[in-house]
Parts: sequence; C-alpha cells; structure tokens
Amino acid sequence: MLTKQVVIDQIEVTEHGHVQVRTATRIMEDGVQLSQTYHRHCLSPGDDLAGQDKKVVAIAKAAWTKDVVAKFKERAATT
Repeated sequence: MLTKQVVIDQIEVTEHGHVQVRTATRIMEDGVQLSQTYHRHCLSPGDDLAGQDKKVVAIAKAAWTKDVVAKFKERAATT
C-alpha cells in the first residue's frame, strides 16, 4: 500500500533570528521509502506565526526575544 508522509524534519535559527523550516514529503510502500522531496520556507523575526506547526511556533517564540526583533527591524530599515 502506498502512503504519503509529510513531516517537518528540520528547524534552524540563523544568527539574525530567521527561522528556516524544511518539510519532507515521503512516499512509502509497505514501510519502505520510495521517494522524498523537500520544501523550505523562512520566517523573519516578528512574522505572524498563524498556521505554523506548534514546534516551529515554540522555537520562534524562544528565539525571537524583544532584542532580536528590534535588531531585525533596525537592520531592515537601513537597507
């Protein structure tokens, strides 16, 4: 039987506070992986977290201190 698994397999925080999320989509047949593809997206400090996985939200909230968000907005204003 073929099944499709979609999992967040990687969450990273960069030095400037961006949260990078990698989602893996796996096609399985009787427990054996036939293929795997990836999708990535990035969240900037202070972005809306609505619709994000609860693990992504928890990591973003931990990483996005008031100082991190303020520095990000300051850098964005000068570019």
